[in-house]
Amino acid sequence: MEIFQVTLVVATLLCTLVAGFVFAFAAVVMPGIRRLDDSGFLQAFQVMDRVIQERQPLFVLVWVGSVLTLVASAALGFGQLDGVGRVLLGASVVVYLFGVQLPTAVVNIPLNNKLQETAIADLDPTAQATTRREFEARWNASNQARTVLASAVSVLLLTLLLRL
Repeated sequence: MEIFQVTLVVATLLCTLVAGFVFAFAAVVMPGIRRLDDSGFLQAFQVMDRVIQERQPLFVLVWVGSVLTLVASAALGFGQLDGVGRVLLGASVVVYLFGVQLPTAVVNIPLNNKLQETAIADLDPTAQATTRREFEARWNASNQARTVLASAVSVLLLTLLLRL
């Protein structure tokens, strides 16, 4: 097996793990904590996000590794692939970077950081409700889009692997 193929298999695995992670948030985590009152919701999200922000090693390996291995796969494989293969790989990179990673950087992380800076216990119930309203709908909309697009990237990469 060539280095391109190995890199592509690893990229496919890592991108699919990211798709599963955002899917778990969309399908289980956010619907689960949605049932909490405003203070409980905000505190629960802070605690979960803190694990990620503290550079949980496996999460960082998967999240950052997905980008690095996908870009490396594109660099290594673009010249080796035929037209359809190039389209599948190129679409995977574009959709993943602009449809999954970019929204993470410009929507989800800033919302997470703003929430991390909030002293939930110091807010009165009205302020807690406002904070939740400003956070939850926007975060969920972005995450749902990331889930669909990350899943599409997994399908594209699996299709490419099956063609090799």
